[in-house]
Amino acid sequence: MNTFQDLGLNSDLLQAITDLGFKTPSEVQEKAIPTLLSEERDLVALAQTGTGKTAAFGFPMLQKINIDSRTTQGLILSPTRELCLQITNELKLYGKYCNGLNVVAIYGGASINEQAKEIKKGAQIVVATPGRMKDMIGRKMVDISKIEYAVLDEADEMLNMGFYEDITDILSHTPKDKSTWLFSATMPKEVATIAKKFMHNPIEVTVGAKNVGSEQVSHEYYVVNGRQRYLALKRLADLNPDIFSVVFCRTKRDTQKVAEKLIEDGYNAGALHGDLSQNQRDLVMKAFRNKQIQMLVATDVAARGIDVDDITHVINYQLPDEIETYTHRSGRTGRAGKTGVSMVIVAKSELRRIKSIERKIQKDFIKKDIPSGMEICEVQLMSLANKVHNTEINHKIDGYLDSINQLFEEVTKEELIKKFFSVEFTRFYNYYKDAQDLNLEASHSSERDTSNEQSTRFFINVGKKDGFNWMELKDMLRDILQLGKDDVFKVDVMGTFSFFNTETAHEKKVLETFNNLEYNGRKISVEITEEKGQGKKGKRQRGNGRKQRGNNKGFDRSAPRGKRSGFGGASSRPRRSRRK
Repeated sequence: MNTFQDLGLNSDLLQAITDLGFKTPSEVQEKAIPTLLSEERDLVALAQTGTGKTAAFGFPMLQKINIDSRTTQGLILSPTRELCLQITNELKLYGKYCNGLNVVAIYGGASINEQAKEIKKGAQIVVATPGRMKDMIGRKMVDISKIEYAVLDEADEMLNMGFYEDITDILSHTPKDKSTWLFSATMPKEVATIAKKFMHNPIEVTVGAKNVGSEQVSHEYYVVNGRQRYLALKRLADLNPDIFSVVFCRTKRDTQKVAEKLIEDGYNAGALHGDLSQNQRDLVMKAFRNKQIQMLVATDVAARGIDVDDITHVINYQLPDEIETYTHRSGRTGRAGKTGVSMVIVAKSELRRIKSIERKIQKDFIKKDIPSGMEICEVQLMSLANKVHNTEINHKIDGYLDSINQLFEEVTKEELIKKFFSVEFTRFYNYYKDAQDLNLEASHSSERDTSNEQSTRFFINVGKKDGFNWMELKDMLRDILQLGKDDVFKVDVMGTFSFFNTETAHEKKVLETFNNLEYNGRKISVEITEEKGQGKKGKRQRGNGRKQRGNNKGFDRSAPRGKRSGFGGASSRPRRSRRK
């Protein structure tokens, strides 16, 4: 392997590398840096999260720009403000001996005027989130018409977050003869489209195979009843006393709920999601980096700026919608040459998705059992014993030893050991002594197992023409009904209507919740179908004996379709009709 001295970097950058303690370049750095230094070419680099991509484009850009000029010459776009700040800080460290260097971060959640002032002082490199950059261009607060280098970092994530139009608009304000460097963990078709549209004959650098998971990460899955997902999470945490993890949930609501429950149950946990202010997010991340938080519960969007090398586990409390997102999640562990574990908690109905992920990342998942209560008690006991054995003696205790010895003078060594360890062991034993087995047999079924439960099938008058697929409708229903992820199932979406199941115990709640509920100005009709628990589409109940709420006469067929703004969105939440 080459050293950094072999890559063609100048003495100022090499001195900074020495100060940072970097020994040898990573694979993506070894492949990208010499190429970018020797040629004015576009480049597409595919490498997993945590492989050192920032240095791979940062060092060449710092060496190529003219420090003596105050013109903005480099633009780096990143998906989140956390990542934007991280890149900015790293570039400042890399360029600490580049006298006159000014790197400015621009992102939402901070004063736009202050950021504009920093740019006017002369910023050779601007690191930005797409939304804030587009805003500043529109206000003529930044000039990128003379940039020589543009970097799209975490390109797949930016596109996955819906920034395609912002990126294309931003790049339209840049010179056509600039060099564009695209860095991404995966290569979905959207990234390929960007490369084709804005890049000319790019060099491709690939670390490993495309879209393949890291070799440093092992993948495990645990099959449980959907309603016992949280209990399973706690057991996995208790089985790993030194856990330092990110727990991924699909929604902001679930993220906050799980974090709050963990804190209530005595875990060092915190939530990270988009509803937090920038100051709150900064405080949570500071606590996590300092390991005051052992379990960071996060949404995928909020976690994209996390760059912590010591994460031991990634726990998928819920699987993401996209396989590429799972690749990013698992890439949070196993960084900087260390190993990590990606755990997935799944219901039976989700097992087919495990197989899909295996094919995509070309890694096998190991099926494991949720540990029993007594297994956890043993692990916790031995963890405490090892900590006590390895603890350095604090001799400040010497002055109290006479009193302590007097208290235990009639206690044997064996009794003393038992008493000492019983303090911690008893807490776990009392909690887990009657704990149930949470494991389910893993049969790869695409349907939820309802053989032992009574369920009710409902009709609802929204469907594909309203912009819903089965997953979006399921998420909307569980959000409105405030039910668990697996309490709404067998969702079938048709053109203008749909069907779904819940347990019969929720029947009254469903009908009452959707009574007088509107969507885009029209009444929502939810009715019970004739066939309960069979998963068949069937017909709605008719006649005097039927149970139903709502009225199909309120179905406005001229209402706008193809948008979700009326259901579940922040700008147009479902609302109760006013009774006359």
